[in-house]
Amino acid sequence: MAFHEVRFPANLSFGSVGGPERRTEIVTLANGFEERNSPWAHARRHYDAGVGLRSLDDVGRLIAFFEARGGQLHGFRWKDWADYKSCAASRTPDYEDQFLGLGDGVTRAFALRKLYASGGAEYYRPVTKPVEGTVTAGIQGDHQAEAVNFSVNFTDGYVTFFEPPAEGARITAGFEFDVPVRFDTDRIAVSVQSFQAGDLPQVPVVEVRV
Repeated sequence: MAFHEVRFPANLSFGSVGGPERRTEIVTLANGFEERNSPWAHARRHYDAGVGLRSLDDVGRLIAFFEARGGQLHGFRWKDWADYKSCAASRTPDYEDQFLGLGDGVTRAFALRKLYASGGAEYYRPVTKPVEGTVTAGIQGDHQAEAVNFSVNFTDGYVTFFEPPAEGARITAGFEFDVPVRFDTDRIAVSVQSFQAGDLPQVPVVEVRV
């Protein structure tokens, strides 16, 4: 899949509407009970990029971005303002925010992920598009410095330590991240008169697996 490592203008995505979608298959049995199953291990997020437009200049930037991506052809990065940190929205990411795994004395590369927990249930979301300059990491509570102790692959979300963490060492990280997406349409319809009257174009965006 073709993917451009460029972010959709963050000021335009700020006013967007969207969030995660799950797919659940529900079968109602003859006795009234239900059987529920999900073929998806991870949620898929949808957004509307048209809601954040405030001026005709914004429309021009949207069209330029759309054309440069070839419509649905190329994926790109998207900042989900409701969920883009390894911590709470009001906090700054810290190297102990998220647990990545335990060292075994051999493995050097660990995938970034984010935990969602509620009512005793847990879900780990893979983070494949961390933002440059925001990733911090720790080993057994000790802060590790990027370029000194580890490197980050910003295209797949792996942190690689220069020396393998000791067996049983707790690996943690903090970061900001983008969502890999593509446009979910090959057509944008804009009327200047309607836009000035408050009628915003619909520009659907959908998460992609990378």
